[in-house]
Parts: sequence; C-alpha cells; structure tokens
Amino acid sequence: MEALLYYGLNQMPFLKGTKYKSLYRGEDTEQIESRLEYLKNTKGIGIITGNPGSGKTAAIREFTKKLNPALYKPIYIQMSSVSINEFLKMLATGLGLEPCYKKSDLFRQIQEEIQYQVNEKRCYPVVIVDEAHYLSHGILRDLVMLLNFEMDSKDCCILILCGTSLLARNLRQTNNEALRQRILVNYQMQGLSCSEAKEYIEHCLKQCGAKEPIFSEAAIDAAFKNSQGTVRKLNNLLSKALIEGASQEKRLIDEEIIKLVFEDSELM
Repeated sequence: MEALLYYGLNQMPFLKGTKYKSLYRGEDTEQIESRLEYLKNTKGIGIITGNPGSGKTAAIREFTKKLNPALYKPIYIQMSSVSINEFLKMLATGLGLEPCYKKSDLFRQIQEEIQYQVNEKRCYPVVIVDEAHYLSHGILRDLVMLLNFEMDSKDCCILILCGTSLLARNLRQTNNEALRQRILVNYQMQGLSCSEAKEYIEHCLKQCGAKEPIFSEAAIDAAFKNSQGTVRKLNNLLSKALIEGASQEKRLIDEEIIKLVFEDSELM
C-alpha cells in the first residue's frame, strides 16, 4: 500500500525537496545561524564543517534565503575539485562577468567587480564554497590575495567555506596560516542528539499532516542509533521504513522494521 495514503500524510516527510511550513531548529541550526548573522554584519571569512549529511548545506541555504537581495549577492560554488583558473572563472561567472582568459586579468576583474558592487551598489557578494575540503592549496592561497582590498584594510566580501573535518585539517597546515588567521567564525556541526532526533521526527511528521504517532519509541531509538545523528542517514532510513511499514500494513512502525530497512541499506 502507498505510504502517503496509508499513514494519512500530504507529502513524504523525510525526502529532499519536501516543503515544510517551518524547519526544525536544533542546536546546530541555532549555532550556525548566530555565527553567520555575525559574519553578515562584520564581513570576512567563515568556516562550517561537519560529517557528510549533517545538514551543512541546508543550514547555508536557509541563511541565504533570508538575505536581502538588495544588500547581498549570494554566489554558490559546489564544484571545488578544480584548478585555480577554473575556480576563478566560476566566481567571475557568479558575479555576472564574462571571465577573462589570463589569470592576472581574471583576478583583477573579480576584485574590481566586488569593489564596484560594494562601493557603487552597496551590495556585498556572499561567496559560498561547498565541499571546500576538496579545494587545492593553490586556491586557498589565492583566496587570501583575492580578498585583500585597500592594502588589507577593508573586507568587501563574505566568504563561507563549507566542508568535512578534512577542511579544518587542511587549514591547520602551515602553508594555510595566512588564511586561517583571517577566519572570523568557525563551527563544527555536532549532529542530532537523541532527544533532538525525536523532536525532529515529530516535527517533520506533523508538518506533513500526521495526526497520530507513526514510529514507536523503540523504532525512533533504533533509527537514531543506526544513523548516528546524521540527518541524511536518518531521513533515508525513515523514508524506507515508511514504505516498508505501509507494505506490511503496520500502523505503528516498530524496531523490527527499522532493523530490516537498515540491513537492506547496508547491503546496497
């Protein structure tokens, strides 16, 4: 039986693209929001790290949604395993430019456009680099020079580097000391706690029309344990559990169904 109909939901609660009236706000969300708000007001460089699937990109996406488009211009770069020139060209394109061919011209072109945006339009570029743990040392080095305005006396841009803990390890290397010293905010995502996972599941189900509990307490505990507090893993596990529970016509999804779908996932 189809899960939506069987459990009386208006949409699947744990899938990418599900539209919630409000998002769940856990400790990670609160911490990232406060740090990025500070970065927005002061400008400069911020670092967000966490395990894959911990919700880094989702948190950044919510931050950009709230930016005033007249005052801030978000530029999202997700292809980070590229050469220096390719990275600069993506940045130039994000700024609305036709990228120059030579690196020196490209570098100057980007700096001049950022200064124009800030000085003439009073609009600050917000450059978000996802999967930033793949950035080469050459790109990290050039970012220091690229963000040097008026003899390093002014911040004209917001840069957010988002990646796994490997990003933090890369930045601790001696050759990245200049960039590391310029980092204003830094947050390592902790993932959902057990109590937060329960709140998160209840929140998502309620947002999708659930009128009564669908998962037993034991099922929620098992889902949290098997997902290790990682949002993406938890979402995948619960989505499969809803499908399996409906196929078995179980009104309350129990620990056995969680165990079954987890074992199936591990074999894939």
